Amino acid sequence: MTEVSSSYGLWSLVVINSAVFIMFAFSFFKPRTATDWRSFGAFSAFLVALFTEMYGFPLTIYLLSGWLQSNFPGIDWFAHDSGHLPEMIFGWQGNPHFGPFHILSFAFIFAGFALISSAWRVLYQAQKSGMLAQTGAYAKVRHPQYVGFIAIMFGFLLQWPTILTLAMFPVLVWMYVRLARQEEREAIAQFSDAYNDYARRVPAFVPRLVALLLSLGSTFPLRRARALSHYPLRTPHRDTRGKRRPREARGGAAKETLLPSPLQERVQPSRPAAREVSLQEALPRALLQVGELPFALGLD
Repeated sequence: MTEVSSSYGLWSLVVINSAVFIMFAFSFFKPRTATDWRSFGAFSAFLVALFTEMYGFPLTIYLLSGWLQSNFPGIDWFAHDSGHLPEMIFGWQGNPHFGPFHILSFAFIFAGFALISSAWRVLYQAQKSGMLAQTGAYAKVRHPQYVGFIAIMFGFLLQWPTILTLAMFPVLVWMYVRLARQEEREAIAQFSDAYNDYARRVPAFVPRLVALLLSLGSTFPLRRARALSHYPLRTPHRDTRGKRRPREARGGAAKETLLPSPLQERVQPSRPAAREVSLQEALPRALLQVGELPFALGLD
């Protein structure tokens, strides 16, 4: 119990870390409306629950101690570093703070804060001028700040997963989707057709990466066909009846000649046009709407 009491029960660290991260997020998000405060309050509750188990009382370790000790007997599960469950379970031998899950968690956390910060500046300027936010992060997704909150929470889950935060995460994602629905109804009432056009062009939560890959893939055959059009085409050695043409009919001493330019123009563009159409039709249209997946779950 001495090791447990020395590794946990650090309630001052619970308060300090919770306050630091909440104020840090507040400086980026700057809630103003009731909806903003609800989303920020839910995020703050997630952080308090996380740091309570990280430094205060390891509820998850206690509840899973029997299973952990029987399946991983060589680990002191009540040491503080053992709270990094992914590194411990997958056999990371070094310092867990330099483990792959821990490093990946920092990438998600940093990206989430950066997204919230950049989105807030765009939203503030748009609200100040009474315009619809459509630039910056809002040109990629319609709700970048909610995406940022979800990325931060997912990063903390990779770093220090607990039963309570794992249970809270899907609930908070559902709440953010509901709040996004509410904000969109308000935006439609204010901006009408302008927002409807914006919603048709920009996905809600997930950037339309499939559309980017599609545009890159569909232009490649066209560029390749244009490059191939510079190569000379051989004149056929046999006529329409299958008889071999004499050398004079094939251009005399020259073994190959260029086809007339009208024939080149007629033959060459046909191949890339067919390839481009077939590529566009090969991918289902539903993939282009992958960013609308949370809204497709019936969360009206």
